[in-house]
Amino acid sequence: MIIPEQATSSPEPLLKVTGLVKHFPITKGLLRRQAGAVQAVDGLSFDVHPGETLGVVGESGCGKSTMGRLITRLLEPTGGKIEFEGKDITHLGVAGMRPMRRDVQMIFQDPYGSLNPRHTVGSIVSAPFKLQGVTPEGGIKKEVQRLLGLVGLNPEHYNRYPHEFSGGQRQRIGIARALALKPKLVVADEPVSALDVSIQAQVVNLLDDLQDELGLTYVIIAHDLSVIRHVSDRIAVMYLGKIVELTDRKSLYEAPMHPYTKALLSAVPVPDPRRRGTKSDRILLKGDVPSPISPPSGCRFHTRCWKATEICKKQEPPLLALKTGHQVACHHPENAEDQAPQDVVLLSAAREAIELVEATPKAAEASVEAAAVVGVAKADGDAAEAAKADGGAAADEAEAAEGAEGGPAEGDGTAEAAADKGNPASGDSEGIAKE
Repeated sequence: MIIPEQATSSPEPLLKVTGLVKHFPITKGLLRRQAGAVQAVDGLSFDVHPGETLGVVGESGCGKSTMGRLITRLLEPTGGKIEFEGKDITHLGVAGMRPMRRDVQMIFQDPYGSLNPRHTVGSIVSAPFKLQGVTPEGGIKKEVQRLLGLVGLNPEHYNRYPHEFSGGQRQRIGIARALALKPKLVVADEPVSALDVSIQAQVVNLLDDLQDELGLTYVIIAHDLSVIRHVSDRIAVMYLGKIVELTDRKSLYEAPMHPYTKALLSAVPVPDPRRRGTKSDRILLKGDVPSPISPPSGCRFHTRCWKATEICKKQEPPLLALKTGHQVACHHPENAEDQAPQDVVLLSAAREAIELVEATPKAAEASVEAAAVVGVAKADGDAAEAAKADGGAAADEAEAAEGAEGGPAEGDGTAEAAADKGNPASGDSEGIAKE
């Protein structure tokens, strides 16, 4: 695979990944012989520079979380190379990785499962200090309370247990634990996917503020394109264990090159109803994602791509920089020069690969708005008629009250009759009581 140089202002990357591979073996029989492998990650190459945020997006099962655990060395790579600050950490053992844990930390996806329910918040956040043999200035308890305040929690929560907190507060505890040793690189594996939307905004803004304050470098893994757009400087799009596009945030959202990226972006809802007419058509990919046990030959996306030709089926496209800082792995990219112009015959599957859902036409939107205006006017007219009717009813009630002053007994009888009429079940209730 050709790995082009990435445009960056920093001469040396903080993290450099080259050809990273992770295959999980599948064993069968009594002798547990290997019958195959799940190719979760297959040949990833990218750099992360100090102070930047790299976002990683893709469908569920594309290998995002596995990649995060590999670069933090929570999993042993099958192949490839991981360099941190110029040092090869690919196959470091537990003893060799222990000093590196100060500089590389991870925020886990599940705020409920990543905290030990038997430990207090104080013991959870202070664990990194004890494991690394570090005694912060002022003592561990004081530093833990400072970290709790830094992530927006009350320092008095030091002796509470995880079950006493909400999901957003538990995620803040996980962030405080990750920041305890002042790391240089933080890998956040879907840090807001399990939280409510309002809490998501709080956690995302917290990560931004901490990056500005502490100079952190992030690798944020998510499937929410809106969150990734908000926090990332560069974005890598993954499909079936491979990076298919890698570029800066503006280029990706304004002019995506890979067909898969274009399909993903077409699914992002536009919250402003006034902009619905400007939204492009929705691209619905047909079929399921192929199995990572036996991925397709050539380009792994060719089974669901509407631009797939014979070369896509036979030859895997390399990750090339078609523009400055914009890398894409595609023979027939969007918004760029075709890399295989001689191959123009589409595969039979490509003609039925997608379904286009047209955006709401402007004429239809105008008719909807006109109907809404008519509905409002009609509602106002109905309200006026109702007010007029209420005025007539009030006058009738006043006249009835004047007539009732001369005969209270008659009024009582009328009230009883009205009560019986309004409660038809009253007779039944009396019969049941008598029985």
